[in-house]
Amino acid sequence: MTDRPPGLGGLAVDFRYCDADGLRDAVRGARALLLWDFFSTAVRDVWADAGALEWIHVTAAGVDTLLFDELRDSAVVVTNARGVFDRPIAEYVLGAVIAHAKDSMRSFDLQRARQWQHRETQSILGAKALVVGTGGIGRTIARLLRAAGLEVRGAGRTARSGDPDFGEVVASSNLRDEIGWADHVILAAPLTDATRHLVDNPVLAAMRPGTHLINVARGPIADETALLASVGAGHIAATLDVFDREPLPPDHPLWTAPNVTVTAHMSGDVIGWRDTLAAQFADNAQRWLAGEPLLNIVDKKLGYIPTGDR
Repeated sequence: MTDRPPGLGGLAVDFRYCDADGLRDAVRGARALLLWDFFSTAVRDVWADAGALEWIHVTAAGVDTLLFDELRDSAVVVTNARGVFDRPIAEYVLGAVIAHAKDSMRSFDLQRARQWQHRETQSILGAKALVVGTGGIGRTIARLLRAAGLEVRGAGRTARSGDPDFGEVVASSNLRDEIGWADHVILAAPLTDATRHLVDNPVLAAMRPGTHLINVARGPIADETALLASVGAGHIAATLDVFDREPLPPDHPLWTAPNVTVTAHMSGDVIGWRDTLAAQFADNAQRWLAGEPLLNIVDKKLGYIPTGDR
């Protein structure tokens, strides 16, 4: 393991560092596991050797790649990196909204062609944004977009009014009937059985022409085949930071799809993010060593940290 978490030397813990291939040996007898490679699925493969485990900390907000039935049914506590990525992802979303409104992709193409072409672009003031996912990341996105002058709604498990960040929250189960309101649709929900392919053909078809879809959650929340058809037909535009398969293969049609911006799963990764992740784990480890309650405990059945109706 070459990419080791920084700043953990002061903890009174016997650390064993390993990569996925070495996890089987390293996890034997271990009481806690820091999953620094948060996309790893190796824990499932070595579960039979992890009988001493009490706690797994994942350095990501989403825990979909970690959870499996045996872990869900066990007494092992899972914590995540809630809070670390909220503001960076919200800034990414605001940047994507502005770049779309100001037709930045076209400006870059014209600059490379050395072509002077005066155009008029859109204002984001009063534009409508629907944030799908009302957890910490979705709420931070909503607050930043509101501050920039957008009208914001949320989509969560339960419809409600008077939410402090979203005002109105519509039911995700009714997304097809609600999505036509939005100019920008931001996917910021955890990947669960309920959200997989939440944005499917009927939902995409219900979007107004020219709607801008931003996915900073997980690729499979949007049906990728349906999404390709929608952007290919010029019905919607998209800014995508996450995909069904990562890294996105060089021959994947999304690279060259019209009105699509592709980034490499980096919406939350600002300079210093690894230090912040390590410090968050160190704080929780101190709590664990002292027998104090851990922070950011994930409901393993739900697949996220319950914070009211999401």
